[in-house]
Amino acid sequence: MMMILAACAAGIGGVWIIPARAADNAAGPAVLYYQDPDGRPAYSAAPKNTDDGRPYRAVHQGEDGSAELVKSSAPQTASETNKKIKFYRNPMGLPDISKTPKKDSMGMDYIPVYEGEQDDATSVTLTPGKIQRLGVATQKAALRVLSVPVRAPGTIQLDERRISVVSVRSEGFVDKVEDVTTGTEVKAGEKLLQIYSPAITSAAIDYVAVLNGKMSEAALAGGRQRLLNLDAPPELIAQIDKTRSIPITFTWTAPRDGIVLERNVVDGQRVMPGDVLFRIADHSVVWAMVDVAERDLAMVAQGQKVTLKTSAYGAREFPGTVALVYPRLDPATRSVRVRIELKNEDLALRPDMYVEALIDTGTGKPVVAVPESAVINSGSRQIVIVDRGDGRFSPRVVKIGRHGLGYVEIKDGVADGESVVTSANFLIDAESNLQSALQSMTGAGTQP
Repeated sequence: MMMILAACAAGIGGVWIIPARAADNAAGPAVLYYQDPDGRPAYSAAPKNTDDGRPYRAVHQGEDGSAELVKSSAPQTASETNKKIKFYRNPMGLPDISKTPKKDSMGMDYIPVYEGEQDDATSVTLTPGKIQRLGVATQKAALRVLSVPVRAPGTIQLDERRISVVSVRSEGFVDKVEDVTTGTEVKAGEKLLQIYSPAITSAAIDYVAVLNGKMSEAALAGGRQRLLNLDAPPELIAQIDKTRSIPITFTWTAPRDGIVLERNVVDGQRVMPGDVLFRIADHSVVWAMVDVAERDLAMVAQGQKVTLKTSAYGAREFPGTVALVYPRLDPATRSVRVRIELKNEDLALRPDMYVEALIDTGTGKPVVAVPESAVINSGSRQIVIVDRGDGRFSPRVVKIGRHGLGYVEIKDGVADGESVVTSANFLIDAESNLQSALQSMTGAGTQP
């Protein structure tokens, strides 16, 4: 059966063909309420028309979010559940509860809340439909090894322990300098220059006299020690022991493998005690001096592995190790200098070259961790929403630790295997706080 309704009013006219009211009660989902046909926030528990004669739209169970909150069209009783009813809550989720059964303004029954459904004033119970609409996602807390990289810029510097200076302890004259210049790579024992030293020559004469006179061991040791005190090369002493002759000049050799940083001598030059003739540095091991921000200082420790990159070699990585965290904080940059030691066997890294260090501050030990999106940080405390099953969710205060790879360490508050909400947790937390506030205002902690 169809019904024709004509409306004639000032400025309004027309004919509407609407289904008979009996259709609303036909077999199918139950009608929950009637809503304004234009979608305005106007509702009715019974069929109703607008001022211009148009019928309100019937909203059936399952058509909107409010239907999910209604478990049954008839109020449940304690005898049906064998549980004691604590109070009744508004079917639309509004902040209103009642000690006795009642209906809202649209004629919908208030929903009973039974003992055991809520363990505390902050827990929230959601229907499966509401969970799906909110986009609630959960993930279990699990043991994970967190890798927490700290980035720091810096420069390559020479290892201070691998720098040698060539100098003399007595006055002398350079006879000839070998073909060694600044930047030349030399090996330990390689010839650097020929030099004449009156003091060394005088000590060598006395030593030869002791050798030829077959003096005591003490005299021999004294003569040898005098040459050593003048820093005579071991090769010169060995030559005197073998030939019992005194060369006019003797050869000065490189004390270590490395690259010549300085050459301060030329042929015929007079040199005095302490003059630096050559400075040689070993580049096979270098330092990277990086500046770690003050906020990251607590995570950096000696022995941690480091990966370095430089713009000169693109994607090439250089492995290193944190050798020292310096004790002084730079007040201008609020950073701390960290020394990284790394091998440079192919001499690719050069002093003063810019590098970017990635320090792996992870401990390698598994810790309880949850996704970073699961943690709600209010500033003074951190909260996660724990999924307790059957649609029940509770906020829980936690203590967090390190971050890494999208996860955060949970030091206290959540155990391994517990499910936490990773999406829509802010909405659940807001509803939990609202519910807790309402119950505190109405005295509904244990009583409605």
